[in-house]
Amino acid sequence: MKLTRILVVLALALVAGSCSKSGGSVAVIDTDFGQIKVKLDAATAPKHVENFTKLAREGFYDGLAFHRSVPGLLIQGGDPNTRTDNRNTWGMGQPGQPRVKAEFSQKPFARGTLGAARTNDPNSATSQFFICLRDNPDWNGRYTVFGEVVEGIDVVEKIASQPTEPGDPGGKLLTKVVMKKVTIQD
Repeated sequence: MKLTRILVVLALALVAGSCSKSGGSVAVIDTDFGQIKVKLDAATAPKHVENFTKLAREGFYDGLAFHRSVPGLLIQGGDPNTRTDNRNTWGMGQPGQPRVKAEFSQKPFARGTLGAARTNDPNSATSQFFICLRDNPDWNGRYTVFGEVVEGIDVVEKIASQPTEPGDPGGKLLTKVVMKKVTIQD
């Protein structure tokens, strides 16, 4: 009887341990420079993860681009305007896209953090996102964190090192870096 209880407790502990390690979805972003894997954090920002996952599963991100790079700070992508070569519209977003309300948390903006891009209105996030290249404590509690890079930070760095428009403080890339496919692994 005691041996059975011990075996049941051990089995439950193993199952619980494996669930906590693999819990949450991973977004796989295939780019011109390689693959970036991002663990999505639905516990911290459920609405942002739901929006990103829905868009990825619909194929929305396939063919879009990373259009912005500030070396040592971030790369940004996910704007539907990057389907065209009109660089003047990259980063502007499109009217009518569903907005996601801010989900601020205590989670810090560290190197590899996935954050929701937005305008000055905290509740204006749509499809655009950014990946941090360094810790940014000034953004803590001011932008939504909804994931973190678990593989491919070297790819993020390669994208960040691409040439930008001379004199553009916003870091608009001269050549967009295409997200060939974005998939979700549960």
